Amino acid sequence: MLDQIERALYAEDPKFANTVRETNPAVHYKRWILKASIGFFVGVALLMGGVIAQQVAVGVIGFIVMLACTLWGMSGYRRVANGGGAETKAAPERGQRRQRPGVMDRFEERWRRRQEGDH
Repeated sequence: MLDQIERALYAEDPKFANTVRETNPAVHYKRWILKASIGFFVGVALLMGGVIAQQVAVGVIGFIVMLACTLWGMSGYRRVANGGGAETKAAPERGQRRQRPGVMDRFEERWRRRQEGDH
């Protein structure tokens, strides 16, 4: 059924289908990391500016910007390190939490069971 949908998409709009197929999610997450790095340095500048000008509010805002950008960048880094956002089905290594299956994983499992006749 998914193959039929893919063929229909190629027949209807081949340019869009090729664009979607060739898009690498890792590129998107690398942009996240770059933007987070820039934001981190803006936060450092705000923090230092607040300290120099003795403006506590500016320093606190700078710290919050640094913290938020660090978390955003680390999220992008984890996704790039995991293969560009593709979820892995391998068992977790020792000390890591096992991720719960997502909605699509459950749908795919149900679909597979229906096709095999195991309701």
